[in-house]
Amino acid sequence: MAAVRALVGSRLAAASAFASLSPGGRTPSQRAAIHLSAPHPAAKVALVLSGCGVYDGTEIHEASAILVHLSRGGAEVQIFAPDIPQMHVIDHTKGQPSESESRNVLTESARIARGKITDLAKLSAANHDAAIFPGGFGAAKNLSTFAVDGKDCKVNKEVERILKEFHQAGKPIGLCCIAPVLAAKVLRGVEVTVGHEQEEGGKWPYAGTAEAIKALGAKHFVKEVAEAHVDQKNKVVTTPAFMCEAALHHIHDGIGAMVRKVLELTGK
Repeated sequence: MAAVRALVGSRLAAASAFASLSPGGRTPSQRAAIHLSAPHPAAKVALVLSGCGVYDGTEIHEASAILVHLSRGGAEVQIFAPDIPQMHVIDHTKGQPSESESRNVLTESARIARGKITDLAKLSAANHDAAIFPGGFGAAKNLSTFAVDGKDCKVNKEVERILKEFHQAGKPIGLCCIAPVLAAKVLRGVEVTVGHEQEEGGKWPYAGTAEAIKALGAKHFVKEVAEAHVDQKNKVVTTPAFMCEAALHHIHDGIGAMVRKVLELTGK
């Protein structure tokens, strides 16, 4: 009988120990530890496109790289574009304008967004934690007139509104390739990079953009293609991307650095 009581007692003790490990049997300190380790809410990021294709819209590789890094960072993404005509249409096989064609920026951007896109007029900084602008000539032709007017350019009114809204709300803005000119025009005194300031034998074919950025009253910082510059005061993060003639993986790495810094600045 004593042996039976001992066996039952040991089993009861084991069951009690098991129960303490089960969800309902955790101690207050264990439950507190689990609560503290719960995942943070995802950062809500607005991605602003300017069409589809490097010469007259968004640089597709840049947009794709941004989306990959945002996905890896656990962000929740909504894609936007302005409902306006493109400046013109470029035949990408020839690099020349197609005079007989006209296209809409929102419609073209929907190709990259796989159809899930919203008119830029509906974007509000109140509903998002950050905004990111890929490059491509669309940023200089459709989101602004920089490609034609340089330092005397105008920025699309919705783009200007969005940049000012996010800036005034203290929410981070990411821009790559030629897109930093938008911030340089709208946010006076902002710090940005488009890479190097000399062409260096064709490695940096758009190096002259740095001087235009300075003429706009912004501050330009020299960075390598795989780096990002962070303006901590204004919460603006930029990277050169295809301003440099470099291997695609280096451009991908630079965009990754930009996205990570933007997500860090959201505090999410």
